[in-house]
Amino acid sequence: MPLLHFHVVKGQRNPVELRGLLDAAHDAMLEAFKVPARDRYQLVSEHEPTHMVIEDTGLDIPRTPKVVLLQVVSRPRGKEQIAAFYKLLAETLQARCGLAPSDLMVSVIENQDEHWSFGLGRAQFLTGELPLPGAPA
Repeated sequence: MPLLHFHVVKGQRNPVELRGLLDAAHDAMLEAFKVPARDRYQLVSEHEPTHMVIEDTGLDIPRTPKVVLLQVVSRPRGKEQIAAFYKLLAETLQARCGLAPSDLMVSVIENQDEHWSFGLGRAQFLTGELPLPGAPA
């Protein structure tokens, strides 16, 4: 159920390339976070080049106009799982989409079960319609 929000520079990718980016990221998330295949919530926001500044925090990481800023909103994940996701995501996007690892920046924002409603005006994790992590199925 992570929500993936991709921020990209407008005009740098066609619809097929954008879908490839989303598909590759979804596959990396499935493997790293072990969520069901239909846990797919993704957004793409395209920004004018002057409206997207992604620097490198002084790390000398080169960026190109193909840069992707990915915001991931998720329930808590362990440090090892998040680190594995970063690595797998970079490898998968490079292999399948040609995205240089230097053009990928990721931020994970954690929230709790009560912060999710998948529709119908209900908090499905709290109502029991969706199982809590670690709970018997």
